[in-house]
Amino acid sequence: MRAETRRDMQDQLMKKIVFLDRATIAPQINLRPPSFEHELVEHQQTAPDQVVERLKGAEIAIINKVKLTAEALAELPDLKLIAVAATGTDCVDKTYCQEHDIAISNIRGYALATVPEHTFALILALRRSIVPFRQDVLDGEWQKANQFCFFNHPIRDLRGARLGIIGEGVLGQGVAEIARGFGMHTMFAAHKGVSGLGPLYTPWDEVIETADVITLHSPLTPATKGMIGMPEFRRMKKKPLIVNTARGGLVVEEDIEQALDEDLISGVGFDVAAVEPPPMDHPLMRIANRPNVIITPHVAWASDEAQQTLADQLVDNIENFVRGEPTNLVKGAF
Repeated sequence: MRAETRRDMQDQLMKKIVFLDRATIAPQINLRPPSFEHELVEHQQTAPDQVVERLKGAEIAIINKVKLTAEALAELPDLKLIAVAATGTDCVDKTYCQEHDIAISNIRGYALATVPEHTFALILALRRSIVPFRQDVLDGEWQKANQFCFFNHPIRDLRGARLGIIGEGVLGQGVAEIARGFGMHTMFAAHKGVSGLGPLYTPWDEVIETADVITLHSPLTPATKGMIGMPEFRRMKKKPLIVNTARGGLVVEEDIEQALDEDLISGVGFDVAAVEPPPMDHPLMRIANRPNVIITPHVAWASDEAQQTLADQLVDNIENFVRGEPTNLVKGAF
């Protein structure tokens, strides 16, 4: 066999893989090379106007949050698989992919510990005023108190408190499991505007009106967008903490500041925003320095253990697709 022919065959077998936003996985996480012949090109970040140029000739694209629009995909005839390094795939035009035989895979089940734990880190820190008490110590308030303790901020136990969980999937269930360990009374909220869902659910209105803490674990869909706003805040009789480690946009972010100002809620713990990163004049950024507010930068999912599980599953999905045994394929809205 001539050398040129062997090279041509190798080129045909070689799969070009392009990772458009490698910086969305921590640098210490091992992303093992796929087991087949490949060329892997990694970009730390990719702007919208760089997508087509960088994916030219690639059969496999790896993305996390980079948007792949129908217009961009139309210029990428070689693309066979979009391997999303996350669960949500709203960044991909799934209709175009379905019509043009481009497979989409995603990551599942990797955040079963990290998101519930982060949720409870926020709940505990806010209920016990950990952040403002720490700041007081740094500011010398302990010395000014002239006694062994001081009470500048509220401290509330979790035992006996009512936890309203919006979203009954694996993450919501994980949060409920931790909550029961603290002796909390857990309620899974029925879907807003829906009744008769069965004994697992507590009516939406009851959750809104009686919860001491409300935590969100729902996908962002047209039905869930803005599900909590001023009408709901005004009905919250217990002045609950509001915690969102799910998706930005589930709560009307413009209303949160007003709800705090009117003392309708006792605190806010958010790990997500409708726009990420939020501009400095964003409603969440305007309240971020309040003692009863904690904003974290969409890292609830990102323990080292969870990221390694994600990275391993990502490569598994790619290898299985090339082998002809695809896993975690996405068809509908996710």
